[in-house]
Amino acid sequence: MPPSGIDWCTFSVQWVAMSDSKGVTQDDIKLFRQAIGEVDVLEHDGVELSTARPAPVPIQSIISEQQALNQMASDPFDVPDVEIGDELCFRRSGVQQQIIRKLRKGQFAIESELDLHGMTVSVAKKELGSFLDYCQSTNRRCVRIIHGKGHGSVNKIPVLKNKLNRWLQRYDSILAFCSAPSHDGGTGAVYVIIKKHSQQRT
Repeated sequence: MPPSGIDWCTFSVQWVAMSDSKGVTQDDIKLFRQAIGEVDVLEHDGVELSTARPAPVPIQSIISEQQALNQMASDPFDVPDVEIGDELCFRRSGVQQQIIRKLRKGQFAIESELDLHGMTVSVAKKELGSFLDYCQSTNRRCVRIIHGKGHGSVNKIPVLKNKLNRWLQRYDSILAFCSAPSHDGGTGAVYVIIKKHSQQRT
């Protein structure tokens, strides 16, 4: 028997090689081979080791997801939904209450106007961004945005009105806004006060 830990094939080859010096006869060799059976000669007994490459990290996907999370975190989700007929009113911290009172009464000259009524949410959001960029670049301080009263809304929750309410609060350039007087759109439109261009963050 081969010593413990020695391969049968290796032991047999070594045993045969030592036959001449040990006085082993051909009959002994024949009996030995019959006992152990057929053996395969291995070209090598090494095992090729390779380190598995880690899966590629989708950097762009991670960045996009993080940007989406940051945008979601910036949304004022605590703003409750308003219903048909409810007035909108927002005043950023530091803006005097007197501004809102004058705005409600229509005492500021309207310098530009945007009509979102009838648009889809995605189109309305794009149009709003372009409109505010234009107003900021041209220092148009007071504007009117028509969103519609949402009489055909499900469960009396006007979608576009609520979207606009949240969107405007996300813009640092928006100082205040409120629903327009009844003669100028009422709860279907808002008056908006925008910062002076020189006051905006760079």
